[in-house]
Amino acid sequence: MGVTEEIRFRSDVTVELIKHSASDADVIWAARVSTKGEQSHEDLTGEASASAGLINYLMRDRHGSPFEHSNITFFVQAPIFMWREHFRHRIASYNEESGRYKVLEPEFYVPGPERKLVQIGKAGAYEFVDGTTEQFDTVTEETKKACAVAYESYQKMLDAGVAREVARIVLPVTIYSSAYVTMNARALMNFLSLRRKAEGSHFPSFPQREIEMVAEKYEEIFQQLMPLTHAAFVANGRVAP
Repeated sequence: MGVTEEIRFRSDVTVELIKHSASDADVIWAARVSTKGEQSHEDLTGEASASAGLINYLMRDRHGSPFEHSNITFFVQAPIFMWREHFRHRIASYNEESGRYKVLEPEFYVPGPERKLVQIGKAGAYEFVDGTTEQFDTVTEETKKACAVAYESYQKMLDAGVAREVARIVLPVTIYSSAYVTMNARALMNFLSLRRKAEGSHFPSFPQREIEMVAEKYEEIFQQLMPLTHAAFVANGRVAP
């Protein structure tokens, strides 16, 4: 089978929940220790409305530390150029697959037809709009062509006995990489505040679409695990406490 036939192209990202210790109760007992001491973790039988009220108060007045007593671990597959942005969030723990130690799979990201392609305006005052059919076809064709050539060169170097860490230098940033990402709820809300463009946000955000795709999947899981915390986050303008 030829190199080109082996290459796979995708226009999505994958986010899986691996494990977690995250619930609204974690916020409640952490906050109540200030008034109840060691009994705070035993007194979690109050009404949901009271819990929601306390969480909303903490969120509104930005008492952030109680939201740190939680952990969520995701497994994420996304193109390397997305990871370049994600790793800027240093309030997370990462372990990524290594091109030094494994042969990277021939799987590449190519934008889907819904991806906006044209930037209008200048830095600080711009927006993205839909491209034409011709522009989309050009992006697709040139991306696939470049990836095929690059991966063929990668394989030739590997076949010649060149070390993986050297051979990988020809691969484009559109190749997929995977990593475990662990964050607490406070860190996750910070990530979401910056990487999602959402109505009701007190502060505007202009994320690149590919990292926003990851953020959207994070938020779906966050909402399921900590519904009261997520609701307070949204109600208070999506500002991390």
